[in-house]
Amino acid sequence: MLEVKKYPIKIGPSARRTLLRPFVPGNPTQVEHILFRIFSTPRDKMKIRMDQIYDKLDAKGQELKNTFLKHFEHVESKIPANFPLSDLEKEFIGAFFTQQYALESTAVFNPSIVPHPVQDKDGVFKFILSLRAIGEGHISSITFMEGEIEPSLNISCSADDSTLIFEPQRIQHYYEKNLFIKTASELNLISHLNKPVFDLLSPHFQFYELEKAINQIIKNNRTTNKSELQDSLNKLRLIAQSNFTLRFHTPNLLERAIYPASPSQSNGLEDARFVHFVNDDGSTTYYATFSAYDGETVMPEMLETKDFQEFKISTLNGPAAKNKGMALFPRKINGSFMMVGRQDNESLYLMKSDNPYFWYDSQPLIKPTYTWENIQIGNCGSPIEIDEGWLLLTHGVGPIRTYALGAVLLDKNEPWRVLGRLKEPLLQPAKDESSGYVPNVIYTCGALAYNRTLILPYAIGDVIATFATVSIDDLVYKLKNN
Repeated sequence: MLEVKKYPIKIGPSARRTLLRPFVPGNPTQVEHILFRIFSTPRDKMKIRMDQIYDKLDAKGQELKNTFLKHFEHVESKIPANFPLSDLEKEFIGAFFTQQYALESTAVFNPSIVPHPVQDKDGVFKFILSLRAIGEGHISSITFMEGEIEPSLNISCSADDSTLIFEPQRIQHYYEKNLFIKTASELNLISHLNKPVFDLLSPHFQFYELEKAINQIIKNNRTTNKSELQDSLNKLRLIAQSNFTLRFHTPNLLERAIYPASPSQSNGLEDARFVHFVNDDGSTTYYATFSAYDGETVMPEMLETKDFQEFKISTLNGPAAKNKGMALFPRKINGSFMMVGRQDNESLYLMKSDNPYFWYDSQPLIKPTYTWENIQIGNCGSPIEIDEGWLLLTHGVGPIRTYALGAVLLDKNEPWRVLGRLKEPLLQPAKDESSGYVPNVIYTCGALAYNRTLILPYAIGDVIATFATVSIDDLVYKLKNN
């Protein structure tokens, strides 16, 4: 029997941590009425009220002021251009068009752990923990924590002393036309109606240029049904809106969260699987595959970052990039990017590509075999490289939809070769872990190896997160002699 050490750490929901988001009523007349009432407020009372707001939010530094000024820009067009405004007045207006959203109020779960990009403490290993957070309306976001592992295997997470979370600046990409067309084709979004748009675009273009080309097609249209044409053109907009960059300005990682920022993500970003990827030249990049959900369709997407300050977000494309729960290997194997994921809602497949955003080739890897995984299996994060091969954590779904964790050992050079597999769960819900937001669920989106110990953050009941450790030596012995 494998010994799994569970830690007393409990990371749970918090209604105190709130995201400052724009609030603009959909009725333009109401916006004008609000602005009229704001301008009737004497300036001295504006100052008093703003001091009260800053005190209430207990905010330090310039970031909150910048947020109000940014939210002011959402209604600036409603104010006459010849109407001079001070920063105080802009802040005051911006505060009326700001709302707090408790993005962690319901649950924080499905953690993923990676090495911190800054290792500046002797004898201590620093990590970043990402979490799936759920707030009002069952909308999922990605939040972050920092933590440390001591040689004694004492694990600690950063104190949650930051109550405000700030939205990032959104930056549209420069799009490469050939790749854009390739993506649209694979999603079956190109038709005879929207294809002429590409004749109006340069080899590299920005979103405003796409908008200009779309508007020109609409203006020149004389024969096509307007609604049908708009629908076709909106599909191209959707691709562009799903590929962008987020840049945070706050220096505090706890004040950053990735909240839905595109139509494909409108109902949430689910189960990010982060990996510390080593490039061919020895440099490193953090990738994370996740599921974007708009309320009807699940879209596989990817985050890319060097520093957790700026995140590039892109769609995953190709016939092999489908279903939920894909995870990237932490380096190329035999010159190719590789991923594991499901293709059929039941089994795990191995995928290969020369581009991390386009996936075509896949082959079966493992299928449900044991009672505790009879319904389906999936991966629980990126494979972990150890001396003996690739350690892949899996999840299996069994009776009364119980989610348990398993493990598989893959060959280092030929990862399609399975060297060992646990017959029994590595970790399953104990009796006191069976209740929660979703009962009977133990789940993780990524672990790591610290020396010869598996550091395993995991969620209980889709509501809280905690940690466990397992000896890699004992686990490998069990895998090879099962």
